[in-house]
Amino acid sequence: MKTKKIYLIRHGQTEYNLQGIVQGSGVDSDLNATGQRQAALFFDMYKSVKFDKIYTSKLKRSIQSVQRFIDAGIPVEHYSGLNEINWGSREGRKISEEDDAYYHELVRKWGEGEVDLPIEGGESPVMLQERQKPVLDKILSREEEKTVLICMHGRAMRAFLALMLNYHLKDMDKFEHTNLCLYELNYTGNMFTVDRYCDITHLKPMEEQ
Repeated sequence: MKTKKIYLIRHGQTEYNLQGIVQGSGVDSDLNATGQRQAALFFDMYKSVKFDKIYTSKLKRSIQSVQRFIDAGIPVEHYSGLNEINWGSREGRKISEEDDAYYHELVRKWGEGEVDLPIEGGESPVMLQERQKPVLDKILSREEEKTVLICMHGRAMRAFLALMLNYHLKDMDKFEHTNLCLYELNYTGNMFTVDRYCDITHLKPMEEQ
């Protein structure tokens, strides 16, 4: 049976996250000091896990979040299919009241099933998931990789979890996320189960400071 364990994380904090600036697939930002601390804490807790492979998006914030594992010698592959959704003309600018209203209306329509509705100048959830599926298929086809670490992005993670767990895309917002949160999933050979949901136990030392 082609069983597999997947550790799926969102990237650590960037200055754009902190300042409320839209990132998306077109903004290649670095982790800030907090994001680097989050990445270090995740590494400290999970460095003993024998990961066979790391998969990330092609964006720096995703790669930097797992760089310590890469430096430890774990092989890595980067895929644009794991990049964040393309937020179109709003990428790289601070969220205005108008942008915020547009976003909430868009998410409402997605939640009602209009998942082929694209962001102005960007992607729809259907388009996002269509580029994710070949990456997931590749990961699942590699039977020798029993334990895998994947690092990606918030909206992309929601669509990816919906894909893995056979949820309709309109329900993707059921999957919460925060910077450097963890979903731990088991693949039985024909379906996924979730062992940990948006887990941030590894970040507890930051709360205690």
